[in-house]
Amino acid sequence: MTTYKYVVRDKAGKALEATMEAESSGEVARTLREKGYYVTKIAKDKKTGMNADLSMPAFMDQPSLRDITLFSRQFATVINAGLPIVQSLAILQNQAEKKGLQKALNAVREDVETGQNLSSSLAKFPRVFNNLYVYLVKAGEASGNLDNILERIASYQEKQAALRGKVKSALTYPGVVMFIALAVTYFLLTGIVPQFAGILTDLGGDLPLITRILMAISDFLVNQWWLLIVIIGGGAFGLITFYKTNQGRHVIDRLLLTLPVIGPLQQKASIAGFSSTFGLLLKSGVNVIESIDITKGTAGNVIVEDVLTEAKAGVQRGEQLSETLKEYPKVFPPLVSSMIAIGEETGAMDTMLEKIASFYEREVDEAVDALTAALEPLMIIFLGGIVGFIVAGMFLPMFAIIGSLSG
Repeated sequence: MTTYKYVVRDKAGKALEATMEAESSGEVARTLREKGYYVTKIAKDKKTGMNADLSMPAFMDQPSLRDITLFSRQFATVINAGLPIVQSLAILQNQAEKKGLQKALNAVREDVETGQNLSSSLAKFPRVFNNLYVYLVKAGEASGNLDNILERIASYQEKQAALRGKVKSALTYPGVVMFIALAVTYFLLTGIVPQFAGILTDLGGDLPLITRILMAISDFLVNQWWLLIVIIGGGAFGLITFYKTNQGRHVIDRLLLTLPVIGPLQQKASIAGFSSTFGLLLKSGVNVIESIDITKGTAGNVIVEDVLTEAKAGVQRGEQLSETLKEYPKVFPPLVSSMIAIGEETGAMDTMLEKIASFYEREVDEAVDALTAALEPLMIIFLGGIVGFIVAGMFLPMFAIIGSLSG
């Protein structure tokens, strides 16, 4: 999406100036003409979007999940109070903190004023309102239950934010500890080891293998540190590039699901997210096929997406969803497929999915605690091993020299 600045005249001849996000200037012109405006000028807005000067606000103005959640709560409240949608959007536009959300709501309000559906207007801003959001709003419009749907969206987003936060905290902790360990190691190898190496070289004598290895590593980090940066940067770039390919994403996502401790954590988080999203869509009146399709896009793991693609095809052939999920017990455990089968038989699929989501959210909490408990001693052993290697490499030859002198 590109932001365009335009100048138009209304039917009374009054000049109006504003901005609009669109794929092209032609789309802006068509939209404005449909609203009855006479277009006099359209140009890319140089102060926003990717054409902005090199400054961070252009990126910081994008609304976060918290901003969208707050908007949904407020939108539900004002609609429930009896205010028209156009007036509600105008009020919320003025209260929005992020300019990205303000611009989106302004454009949505203008579309709704011309008679367009709220859901179709929201769909024009996929970076702000994703497919899940749009489909739920569409279901709310069709059922006349928009305020309740918006409340459900806000509750769902809060749960998803909490779930992501738990997984993020579980993965952040070992990353921080590893960074500190590597920083301490780098300091010892580049600051302390060279001094000992100089002393040992002056004293002469044969050095043990462990000492020679340690001195070679230290010399590499001191004199060829740039090569290390190239290796790490190249490796990261190669990994990211590989992950962007279909084969790479399958390989890495499958590996992540099989890793000890981390794999079960990601699997449980994926199941919790799937159950919560799928249940919300069904409860809001979205049909099963569309619900699976939307849920697939929020899975976050291509292996889970593949299973849901198979499930969608099975449902289209008239098969039950639980039958397909049973064929992939490593992705969806038997508990999930069994509870979904019960939901299909009783007609209470959304209720069963809520129970599955609640169960696996608790499982994520336990997995996070287990991961933290398991990583603490491993990190201590790792750091202790590195420090022990350095100490042994430096002091073994000194003990040998002292022993020879005393002899």
